[in-house]
Amino acid sequence: MKMSSGVEWALHSCVTLGQSHEPVPVARLAELHGTPPAYTAKHLQALSRAGIVRSAMGQAGGYTLTRPASEISALQVVQAIDGDEPAYRCAEIRQRGPLGIPAGQCARPCAIARAMAAAETAWAHALAHVSIADLAADIDADSGGTALADVREWLTKS
Repeated sequence: MKMSSGVEWALHSCVTLGQSHEPVPVARLAELHGTPPAYTAKHLQALSRAGIVRSAMGQAGGYTLTRPASEISALQVVQAIDGDEPAYRCAEIRQRGPLGIPAGQCARPCAIARAMAAAETAWAHALAHVSIADLAADIDADSGGTALADVREWLTKS
């Protein structure tokens, strides 16, 4: 399963937004993550269309999560950025070529399509059960408990 780089940026941005009580400007998120501001803004707009973040206008404007980080799944973020189309699309190759099977004999998806669908279902199920809050907790644990405090402190500086 290949995802765009925007998924990583969006997940990190959501974790960061979960650490702030105030809107965070796009430029600030881009600076923190070392990402291009325009590309970061594009992904935040996709998250906004999906109802994951909202923007606040004005001098103190920026983005905030629309609900607690514990209520936003990694799958929701992935789908907001990369869409929810299946990664594998069966082209019914089994019906082509000199040994092609007539369409009437193809009442159910082939074994390859079934295996790919099962894998995608497992992948989606796994991501649906990981929240932004879970990711934040794991990131913090990986840093020895300093990452989230460092992010919160960094966000308060101008």
